[in-house]
Amino acid sequence: MRYQEGVFFLLSKTLDLALSPLSWGLTLLILALVAWKRRPWLAQRALGAALLVVTLFSLGPVANGLIRSLEIRAAHTFRGGETYDAVLLLAGVVDDRPTGDRGVRSYNDSFERVIVAFDLLREQRARFVVVSGGPADRTAEVVEAAVIADQLVVWGIGRDRIVVDRNALNTRENAIETSRIAGERGWSRLVVVTSAFHMARALGCYRAVGLQVDALPVDFRSYDPARHDASWAPRAGFLAQSTWALRELAGGFVYHILGYSR
Repeated sequence: MRYQEGVFFLLSKTLDLALSPLSWGLTLLILALVAWKRRPWLAQRALGAALLVVTLFSLGPVANGLIRSLEIRAAHTFRGGETYDAVLLLAGVVDDRPTGDRGVRSYNDSFERVIVAFDLLREQRARFVVVSGGPADRTAEVVEAAVIADQLVVWGIGRDRIVVDRNALNTRENAIETSRIAGERGWSRLVVVTSAFHMARALGCYRAVGLQVDALPVDFRSYDPARHDASWAPRAGFLAQSTWALRELAGGFVYHILGYSR
């Protein structure tokens, strides 16, 4: 099983590179350079396609549309009057390289996940938290779940309320390990906290391992284009947003095909 999961992990990293509009543009640019002398017509079309791809995915409305297609699928079944056995906090918030280099916790734009989980614990709406997230790769020194757990302790959450899953490298492994922990502890009332764009895949993974959980999506990033004006000027930031949205869309499809998400 670990071998199979390891192969899947490596495949996912390969797909990350392949599902990048910038990679597509560079590939087309290389094709244009190679074909420039012998097939100028092909080179011109490849160059035009490269410019079109990179420009298209660098536009605000395109990036927002991709993110919005993910976030509108995010279920919200959190019950405010419920006291949950545990809040399931999915990782993906720690910048591991700066954290490892400087020995100081460094976070990315998804940190709202941690804040919301902390609020549930602080307000006694969840008795425990399961923090899932192993190292960014098999050789990395920083274990994300441990970093987040330390942050919660600094904020005043008792160490005895924190369960650390330091092995999971992806959402599939998060669900498997959480199912084991919940079974051992007899937990049945669970709520998962993750970014809205990631919630559909997360819930599908829990269903695939037979675990029923409530959903509390956070970290919304898209907007209603009917209510807000959009910038049509290409931006590197929009290109980055389009890239991770495409990866999440592809990830959901692959997980479904493999039976990892239902």
